[in-house]
Amino acid sequence: MVTAERRSANLLSTRPSLDDLDLSLGKRTRLHRMLYDYGPGGGTLLILPVDQGLEHGPRDFFANEESLDPAYEAKLAGAGGYSGIALQYGLASKYMRQIAGSVPLILKLNGRTEIPPSTSPRSPLTSRVEDAVRLGADAVGYTLYVGSAQQEQDFETFSQVRLEAERAGMPVVVWAYPRGSDVDAKGGRDSLYAIDYAARVAAELGADVVKVNYPTTGPVGVVGPTPGAPKPYDSARWSLEEAVAKVVRSAGRTLVIMSGGDRVDDGLLLTRVEVSLAAGATGFIFGRNIWQRPYDQALSIVGQIKDRMAGYAVPSNQSMNQQANGI
Repeated sequence: MVTAERRSANLLSTRPSLDDLDLSLGKRTRLHRMLYDYGPGGGTLLILPVDQGLEHGPRDFFANEESLDPAYEAKLAGAGGYSGIALQYGLASKYMRQIAGSVPLILKLNGRTEIPPSTSPRSPLTSRVEDAVRLGADAVGYTLYVGSAQQEQDFETFSQVRLEAERAGMPVVVWAYPRGSDVDAKGGRDSLYAIDYAARVAAELGADVVKVNYPTTGPVGVVGPTPGAPKPYDSARWSLEEAVAKVVRSAGRTLVIMSGGDRVDDGLLLTRVEVSLAAGATGFIFGRNIWQRPYDQALSIVGQIKDRMAGYAVPSNQSMNQQANGI
């Protein structure tokens, strides 16, 4: 386990605080709720994504047939004490009522199916920021395919989403995914080069929070080198903690949350949690690693994740000021 001294030093040097982000009042208020008032708190985020039915079809739900019903994930998010749940418009409008006011909503604004080839992907808009406002969301989500042949149109669409979100005081969470044949030619979408670049692109374009995948690790847990990638990624090696810290630094004053991807064994999942927190990640957006389990098992692993996150909690300046003033 990481020592308290090292943990404190890492947080001060890498993980941005809410004050660092220089947000509008609306964005700050909504993001503060997710970081401090819901979920693990202490400036961390734990998000339950349930957008896989659109992205992958029903195949992801065979591992736990109960999870095919979105009411299962909604119940899990409520009982598990999440910072937020990410849903497409249709599911949000039909299933949020049972947890409205107890779990913040992140409305996903775009999406695609896995049926067309992924050589040059792009996710079209499926809803707008005004839908998020009407549904009482605390943030919106946007998938950005960095490196795709269609990234020019993707960037232009995102710029309009960002502007709408700014006007509405709505935080923007970017699913930053390196994709496409050009990415494959430079080491692949799961290389540190691709993930690091995607995190920086999201920050440059105005994301408040960026979701990224873990880079591929070798047999002894080493990240890199990546043949075909630009220097120094083609020759350098990092530990997983160093690799995540590199991504956090590249994202600057954009909060980084790590994606779970395909389900992995519990030992690896919890190791990733501890390593990511030590590296300065703000939190996690784990879907299949949670809801592909029976309900009691899902709550158990959520509890173990939150126990580890509690060790990295930092009170907000607002809370410290209130304590200092005896409020």
